[in-house]
Amino acid sequence: MQHILPATLLLGLAAALAGCGNKEPTPAPATGSPAAPAATPEFKMPTEPNNIVNIAGGSKDHTTLVKALKAADYLDSVATPGPITVFAPTDAAFAKLPKADLDELMKPEKVSELKELLKHHVVPSTYEVKDLKDGMTLGMLTGKITIKAKDGKLSVDGANVIASIKASNGIVHVLDAVLVPPK
Repeated sequence: MQHILPATLLLGLAAALAGCGNKEPTPAPATGSPAAPAATPEFKMPTEPNNIVNIAGGSKDHTTLVKALKAADYLDSVATPGPITVFAPTDAAFAKLPKADLDELMKPEKVSELKELLKHHVVPSTYEVKDLKDGMTLGMLTGKITIKAKDGKLSVDGANVIASIKASNGIVHVLDAVLVPPK
């Protein structure tokens, strides 16, 4: 049975993957399905190779995000048909967080805090780069984010969008920082 994530989580994840700075989305890998992350026994990777979960799972720069999604039991939610926008922090973005804080968030007893962080990276709609305008605010699954556009570059609450990837169920905007939900 597939789990459905709350709308706020989908918005946060969508926002996490959707914040790239390219003017044109970078196409997803064209050959086969990317390597899938180790998953819980009840999770089945989507068959569509351009699904957001397969894109993140096949990215060498998003292993921490995939690990966090797995720890929060959100892989099924991000694999839904969408449309969603995920603002996806890279491993380097997660590395900017204090290691002790990140390790703490990955503990089973902190799963509710991890879920809140991840939900702050998803929007339950698709926003391509051309749709993101300076000063625009997007409602995430937890809180809001503000888009800044200057000299052809996009940022989301201080995190730079460094790439965008169209997916079969939405879009992923790659970020160079982790978005922190409001307290």
